[in-house]
Amino acid sequence: METATTLPAVNGASSKVPLAERRGNDSVVLRLPVEGMTCGGCASKLERALGAEPGVRAAAVNLAIGRADLTYDPAAADTAAIVARVRATGFAVPTQAHVLDVSGMHCAGCAGRVEKALRATPGVVAADVNLALERADVHLLPESVEAAQLVTAIEAIGFRAVVRSGDTAALLAQEAERAAVERAEGRRDLLELALALALTLPLIAHMVLPLLGVAVAVPPLWQALLATPVQLWIGRRFYRGAWRAIRNRSGNMDLLVALGTSVAYAYSLTVLLWGMLAPTQSPNLAADHGGAHLYFEASAAIITLVTLGKWLEGRAKRGTTAAIRELMRLRPESATIERDGQEQTVAIAAVAAGDVVVVRPGQRLPVDGIVLTGESEVDEALITGESQPVPRRSGDRVTGGAVNGSGLLRIEATAVGADSTLARIIRLVENAQSGKAPVQRLVDRVSAVFVPVVVAIAGFTFAGWLIADGTVEQAVTAAVAVLVIACPCALGLATPAALVAGTGAAARHGILIRDIDALERAHRVDLVLFDKTGTLTMGHPEVVGITMLAGEQNATLQLVAAVQAGSEHPLARAIVAHAEDQGLVWRAATDVRSRPGLGIVGTAEGHTVVIGTPALLQAEGIDATAAAAVVSRAEGRARTTVLVALDGALTAAIELTDPLRMEAAAAVAQLQERGIQVEMLSGDAEPVARQVAKSLGITQVSAAMRPDDKVAAVRRARSAGRVVAMVGDGVNDAPALAAADVGLAIGSGIDVALEAAGITLMRPDPRLVGAALDVSRATWRKIRQNLFWAFVYNVVGLPVAALGLLNPALAGAAMALSSVSVVSNALLLRRWRPRLQSSPVVAEHPLSASTL
Repeated sequence: METATTLPAVNGASSKVPLAERRGNDSVVLRLPVEGMTCGGCASKLERALGAEPGVRAAAVNLAIGRADLTYDPAAADTAAIVARVRATGFAVPTQAHVLDVSGMHCAGCAGRVEKALRATPGVVAADVNLALERADVHLLPESVEAAQLVTAIEAIGFRAVVRSGDTAALLAQEAERAAVERAEGRRDLLELALALALTLPLIAHMVLPLLGVAVAVPPLWQALLATPVQLWIGRRFYRGAWRAIRNRSGNMDLLVALGTSVAYAYSLTVLLWGMLAPTQSPNLAADHGGAHLYFEASAAIITLVTLGKWLEGRAKRGTTAAIRELMRLRPESATIERDGQEQTVAIAAVAAGDVVVVRPGQRLPVDGIVLTGESEVDEALITGESQPVPRRSGDRVTGGAVNGSGLLRIEATAVGADSTLARIIRLVENAQSGKAPVQRLVDRVSAVFVPVVVAIAGFTFAGWLIADGTVEQAVTAAVAVLVIACPCALGLATPAALVAGTGAAARHGILIRDIDALERAHRVDLVLFDKTGTLTMGHPEVVGITMLAGEQNATLQLVAAVQAGSEHPLARAIVAHAEDQGLVWRAATDVRSRPGLGIVGTAEGHTVVIGTPALLQAEGIDATAAAAVVSRAEGRARTTVLVALDGALTAAIELTDPLRMEAAAAVAQLQERGIQVEMLSGDAEPVARQVAKSLGITQVSAAMRPDDKVAAVRRARSAGRVVAMVGDGVNDAPALAAADVGLAIGSGIDVALEAAGITLMRPDPRLVGAALDVSRATWRKIRQNLFWAFVYNVVGLPVAALGLLNPALAGAAMALSSVSVVSNALLLRRWRPRLQSSPVVAEHPLSASTL
């Protein structure tokens, strides 16, 4: 069967050119868009590289339209390998992402089959399936695969899938529908579990009570009648799953359960029927009369216990994903807006940026926005983790999902739908939870061969007992025990369950983990580098003095504000705010050029304006010695001095201060108590920086640093073998955050740059740095515990079962308890709380912001 999707027209070419086309079973034609080729040499280089890729039969690269045409054998290559080769050669391949909710997976084998099916779809570049979230993240070539084809590929191997909507309202509807389906399935499973328990308990009593001296006998025929509905009706899900696995030439937990219980049931039924039909010919097989034992209780108990375990596991898994559901519930379904002077209640999807939204006391804010009128306290606890409501008044920014206090607010919407802070947070948390830790890749490789290996061990066990002159009964019970004690579910859930619970717990307390690799590295951090401004200090400097060395103050300040009006630097904003407070107005400046770490240069009202450090003035050929005394006096007061020169002459020195955050000293002490070294990086002059560091208990400080100097400091520490965490505001120090092993961006609500670092702290409390490292340690501790127990179950249980030392029913109980214990252990992370120390008293004195 051939499948094809079309490529959009390129340079007037036909839009009917198939991008991915399967021709028969042994050939796929792929037309791959490639970016970054600039000459014929690039095209030739890529063509040679693709021609050398195993499985590629032919490759031709067209530079004019930026495309590589290939024919490859799908048994020897796939789209992912080809795209990897293109990228390794130095070029880019554009991709787009789809997220699918997948239901029906029971173990790592199931997840592996879904991944394999998706990756085998022409045009799919990458596919990762998270068993705990029941979610598939797929990256594919643009326009190459319809979402419906991904669903079809999953359904073809026996699972159900729904493409997740990118629209927040539609996503909420999907989640509600999914929850309703889960509740219905949960009720059905509970009824079936109750039936299984009712039928199995008499069989268990028949096995256990005689050991306690209580005479209980269930006739063999009644044992068969009780066990048959459990085996064939309650156990039908295992047969279906096993058949799907066999059909797709793979293995899963269902196959082990179905095979193990079927052997025990069939053996017992054979013994029973043989004893009933020909008792004189086979006296030793007369059940319960000195002959072979019946194992109906084992087959029924295994199915019942595994069913119970999956039901408990499902409840526990829903607990681990509670954080996402809590965040989704923060978004109200409707909003009250003002249109044409009238208030209207509309669906949340109908609210647009620029609309005026009315929020009454006690209501949730439906959108991000700016307060136009009104004053209230807003509870942002579920967004930032801040337990106390924060005051908001005219001009303040507010976040959708927060709860309004006692005042009425009129808000101008600035971000709605998928662009809102809440939607971005949900995406970040979901992406983090669906990520795969490095250790999970090893577990996936083990899981891929786990079931076939277990089946082989069971076969060798059966044969070994017979060769060693054991009875058929001994061989059967040992083989069945081997099959049902194996725990592929525990292996598959060990890592993702802990990651989902850990990232969810962190999100509840204002710690957003965007990158699973960053989370993994965070638990090994031994050096934390703090950028000072906005991290250890409030980040809101104020002008506290202006010394005029020439000219008139207001006229100079007016020119300075004109040049700095477009700057996002804290000092620039402080100077502009001071000029506004003085009632000054100005025309837009021209030819404005920023000098990172030094200052800014521009032209205003025909004057050349230079604003910044003495080093900047020196670089511009301006003599700044007249300001030396002013700068020295300001440094003695821990103030920052910004120098101003007009038309090549030194004109003014502006002094600013930025107080420390109340929690800064406690944050530093908390990290040092954990044995983590703390250093501070600052753009300040050294005397100012050292005074700030001393007040916080930091002994290592680097001053007068530009952004590239901070990057160099991070790289030096890493090259020395340190595991480095860099903490900053995510704006001025983004390169340093990216260079560190772990970047932590600190901010406040919608002011924070969510994509700036691997870990984002949603409120400006530096104590959350230690909390982020703590939750990383707690998560990885759970992962190690889970993997340890998952492997112990199998490493210890399989040999014990093979030696015939384990009753099959007990083996089934161990299998059921393994996955339940792993998920329940991960669920304990929901109880995690950050340990935030109180701040010690710090001597009061003015503290500075970093220089421009």
